[in-house]
Amino acid sequence: MAELERVRVWAEALIRMHLDPLFGADSWAFGFDRAKRRAGLCNYTDRRITVSRYLAAKFEDDEIHQILLHEVAHAMAGAEAGHGREWKRIAAEIGYVGGRTHDGDIAHELAPWLGVCPAGHEHARFRRPTRESSCGRCSRRFSRAHLIAWRPRG
Repeated sequence: MAELERVRVWAEALIRMHLDPLFGADSWAFGFDRAKRRAGLCNYTDRRITVSRYLAAKFEDDEIHQILLHEVAHAMAGAEAGHGREWKRIAAEIGYVGGRTHDGDIAHELAPWLGVCPAGHEHARFRRPTRESSCGRCSRRFSRAHLIAWRPRG
């Protein structure tokens, strides 16, 4: 589990090292956000890189460092690059090793709605479910036989 202040120091150092020479000093900033479904974000409009504070509290230092490198590579490559060849080249040059550092929601344990299908598969939602849904692990299509029963956490 990483400490938020240490993550901030790493992020600001990576920005100074990789982005300031390209865009000028203090052209990019770092911050934490409250995202629960993604790890990091590169906002080209605001020139700001953010990391989920939930991720920082949950994952190890190496995983968070990879997220920071991933987002810095996006900033260096530009918005048009996506995850294409140029972005991959830049990411590898600055030390990003690739691959996903996580699957699913970052902070599913914080989701206020819990659901269970008849087979016992658990599901979590951050917003109150407004319509019936069925378990995607039990059936690829909507199936009344696999309806998820939702309840508030707590």
